[in-house]
Amino acid sequence: MIACCGLDCSRCEAYLATQADDDNKRVEVAEKWSVQYSADIKPEDIDCDGCQSEGKKFYYCSTLCQIRKCCREKKVIHCAACQMYACDQLKKFIELVPTAGEILEKLRRQ
Repeated sequence: MIACCGLDCSRCEAYLATQADDDNKRVEVAEKWSVQYSADIKPEDIDCDGCQSEGKKFYYCSTLCQIRKCCREKKVIHCAACQMYACDQLKKFIELVPTAGEILEKLRRQ
């Protein structure tokens, strides 16, 4: 399950904890991400069925992610399907997460 930005939701720690309904894993992920992203992330925030789902989403993905918002507005499933690929916003994201860029490049070749 590929997110709008090219991340693989099926490998995301929040997604995995949600699918396993594992509260201990939610606590672990919240603590890790709070340090990693200098944010106050609570275990109850770790509840996500994936970026592309109509179900639950991590609060960042559902309300703050500008890449997801852009894809929704343009009615494209992910950035690889966008005519403006790769915009400056996406390029900055790929600098932080090169694996997302690799996935998007594979999708563009399909």
